Amino acid sequence: MGGWSSEREVSLSSGKACAKALRDQGYKVQEIDVKRDLQDLLTQLKSKPDVAFNALHGRGGEDGCIQGVLEILAIPYTHSAPLASALAMNKQKAKEVLKPMGVPCPEGQLVHIDDLRKGLAPFKPPYVVKPNNEGSSVGVYIIRQGDNKPPLGLDTWSYGPYALVEKYIPGKELSVAVMGTSKQKARALTVTEIQAASGFYDYEAKYVAGGSTHVIPAKINKDVFDEALRIAAFAHEKLGCTGVTRSDFRYNDNEPGISGLFYLETNTQPGMTPTSLVPEQAAHVGMSFGELVAWLVENAAIHS
Repeated sequence: MGGWSSEREVSLSSGKACAKALRDQGYKVQEIDVKRDLQDLLTQLKSKPDVAFNALHGRGGEDGCIQGVLEILAIPYTHSAPLASALAMNKQKAKEVLKPMGVPCPEGQLVHIDDLRKGLAPFKPPYVVKPNNEGSSVGVYIIRQGDNKPPLGLDTWSYGPYALVEKYIPGKELSVAVMGTSKQKARALTVTEIQAASGFYDYEAKYVAGGSTHVIPAKINKDVFDEALRIAAFAHEKLGCTGVTRSDFRYNDNEPGISGLFYLETNTQPGMTPTSLVPEQAAHVGMSFGELVAWLVENAAIHS
């Protein structure tokens, strides 16, 4: 848990919650706060644990790096393998894989941050600017109609030379948790609608008390509900994911049928506190938080 990404504090919360739940389930648990020090990590793993529970989020822990280390050490670990982790973390690459298979995605492209600072975007507002390989809505900006200059945050952009720019989809924020391994067919749990108090599901809306409300199950048209479940399970399988994932969507409910539903991304290391979206959905279908983390441990694997 921990790590050095912009999601470090979220990961520490996930890690502590998972460690407590695993101890309550009867497992012997050692907590490892991962620093950007490979020798320190190897020293702490010298005891060769039966399983590494990966509660890291963001770069280094969700993008295939830590997974590669665990593969080399032959330590089974939870969640997805290096390739699936790297692919899902790269939002644009993941969409390039899924879109030709019929998954509806917002129109988007990578744009150099210097061009965005000059106002040279590929679309007219409204559009969204986001890092291509971050989570927790870190560094996400909505450029709305009438905005006459780029947001101040682009001046201090620290997420690489390129940003992902997507057309803004108005409407509802939806999320679907999926459980599945290489031996078990992916199972989408349910659909949650996230209603942000500020109208924008940013970092504060996700993690500050009162920042958002989760409506579970989402009160949307059944055809759209079922399609979100189908796409989430499809993305989990086609990206090669294992364990638990969470796929996020935007849904413009002013459009007819399922035409307003758009896939945004798949998170291979979703938040794992008892009030996070995935544990909430697991509880909704009858699986406690302790049962969820135990399932992840019992289905940990080495993938190469």
